[in-house]
Amino acid sequence: MRYPIAIEMGNETTAFGVIVPDLAGCFSAGDTLDEAIDNAKEAITLHIDGLLDDNENIPAPSPVSKYSSLAEYAGFIWALVEIDPAILDDKAERVNITLPRRVLARLDAKAKEAGETRSGYIARLSIGA
Repeated sequence: MRYPIAIEMGNETTAFGVIVPDLAGCFSAGDTLDEAIDNAKEAITLHIDGLLDDNENIPAPSPVSKYSSLAEYAGFIWALVEIDPAILDDKAERVNITLPRRVLARLDAKAKEAGETRSGYIARLSIGA
């Protein structure tokens, strides 16, 4: 997936600003053009992850031409940011972890207290729910 980003040019005293038009509220910045693009990739990934956590739909990327001629983007330059589609994959995957028995016992007790399985409890904690 390649999301278009609109980049407002910066200089020695102003950061390069980035807007992701396909993802409302997703923006970023950087002190250099390269940093702005790298930070945009991180912002997009986090934004999509938040949408998934909230069970929201993920907007598909649009072609740059959808936005580049709009007056609100006059003077911006455009880039495409590649996002790994695997971040959209909610398929369960079996993993093997190693924990001290005392930690595992506490984890299982907390999961039982919450009325959850060990896996469900770990997953919920990892997304901050």
